[in-house]
Amino acid sequence: MHLSDNPHRRYNPLLDEWVLCSPHRTKRPWNGQVEKPTGETLPQYDEHCYLCPGNERAGGVMNPKYEDVFVFKNDFSALLEDTPEEELNEGGLLVAKTERGLCKVLNFSPRHDMTLPRMAVADIEKVIKVWVEQYREMGELPYINYVQIFENRGAMMGNSNPHPHCQIWSSETIPDIPEKEGKSQKAWRKEKGSCLLCDYLALELRKRERIVLENDSFAALVPFWAVWPFETMILPKRHMTGIDEMSDAERKDLADIMKGMGIRFDNLFLTSFQYSMGIHQRPTDGQAHPEWHFHSHYMPPLLRSATVRKFMVGFELLGMPQRDITAESAADRLRLASGVHYLEG
Repeated sequence: MHLSDNPHRRYNPLLDEWVLCSPHRTKRPWNGQVEKPTGETLPQYDEHCYLCPGNERAGGVMNPKYEDVFVFKNDFSALLEDTPEEELNEGGLLVAKTERGLCKVLNFSPRHDMTLPRMAVADIEKVIKVWVEQYREMGELPYINYVQIFENRGAMMGNSNPHPHCQIWSSETIPDIPEKEGKSQKAWRKEKGSCLLCDYLALELRKRERIVLENDSFAALVPFWAVWPFETMILPKRHMTGIDEMSDAERKDLADIMKGMGIRFDNLFLTSFQYSMGIHQRPTDGQAHPEWHFHSHYMPPLLRSATVRKFMVGFELLGMPQRDITAESAADRLRLASGVHYLEG
């Protein structure tokens, strides 16, 4: 197939969905919005930031003067621990069930102006260590069956505070997307007798068309079925069902490849790149889930510059996802981006 020239569909085996690719459309002239990056500079400490050390949060809660990572229960949690059990069902058309859960916030650094790609690998390791601790701690709660770790970076992604942080939401039920991924991985294992993502990564490492970065333990790649312009995944090279199975060396390698990926994102448009990043791993429902292969998704909206982004509109809202930039060309651009952050080079 001439994947770089002709319209075609690509299959996502994780979600059992398709994406329409239209590579010929990249040749059309662009008369839309193109802007230069603003170059906004943040202070190391912001007295008005409710995430900075020593500052007041909602309801008068004071942050400690933390010097490392800092985790706390979200003051505006989307899920609550003491939600009463209730249910609504009117003829199968109006259906609702209450949902219990626990939500936390993890500050990566006391510095207001810091981001993951500009942090030292050793400091990113500290973040990952807390992810592991919270995954275990929250997952051990008897009513929690899934723990979702995610970062919304940038106002474009709905981030209400630029202080470097992520969120950890845990819930009674497995959310829709991890549930779909789990079913697909389970079906693959039953049919093939192997791991879906182990097989996929082995193929990508042989072809090397969409690999962006790799080290001893992990590979970062643009998935063949990517929807967002510069969407990427980070996959461990050995089979692990969750982040709690990493060795110390693997934890360091994950920190290293996350930093490298973040630098290349920022260097792409010389801006603090905006994205939603999340970790998918086995549920915490007490089952072994050998079919699960833990991985990270990066879903950035930026398309042509620091401010021009992709929207889901028209056909994509009513039909199916569509992209013009192929996964291969996106991987090329990310791979060729400098490994030295543009603010430091």
